[in-house]
Amino acid sequence: MAEAPCEVWFYHLERSGLDQVLPDLLEKTLARNWKALVRSRLADRLEHLDSWLWSYRDDSFLPHGGADEPHAAAQPVLLTTEMDNLNSADVVFLLDGADAGVLDGFVRCIVLFDGRDEAALATARAQWGAIKKQGLPVSYWRQMTRGWEKQA
Repeated sequence: MAEAPCEVWFYHLERSGLDQVLPDLLEKTLARNWKALVRSRLADRLEHLDSWLWSYRDDSFLPHGGADEPHAAAQPVLLTTEMDNLNSADVVFLLDGADAGVLDGFVRCIVLFDGRDEAALATARAQWGAIKKQGLPVSYWRQMTRGWEKQA
């Protein structure tokens, strides 16, 4: 049986920032027994997330590690600037305009972008067009007052 194509979901952050949204999405990913790869172009962003994911809630943390650390392949959530899927993740999260690369083998790709940043919007639009050209299923989620709503 042929492998289903990767679904690509664009999340337009308008009401909450990445620090509020990403942990919730990662928790949902892990609840499905999926592994996650969090890719950013910015090493500083990953350094921040490395600390944040241990302490974002008083009663919980998200187990994770960096691609340059020992046992990267065993991490349920792997933070990286690289293109390799070292932990055999099911879901790749793209931050800061990170390149999607080849999405074969991923169940889902989540593109998170700041709706208040014109450069981020332009990058997300370019990514949308490039991914549509690949023929992958794409959807757009907008942050509304009562949560996320699928717009396209």
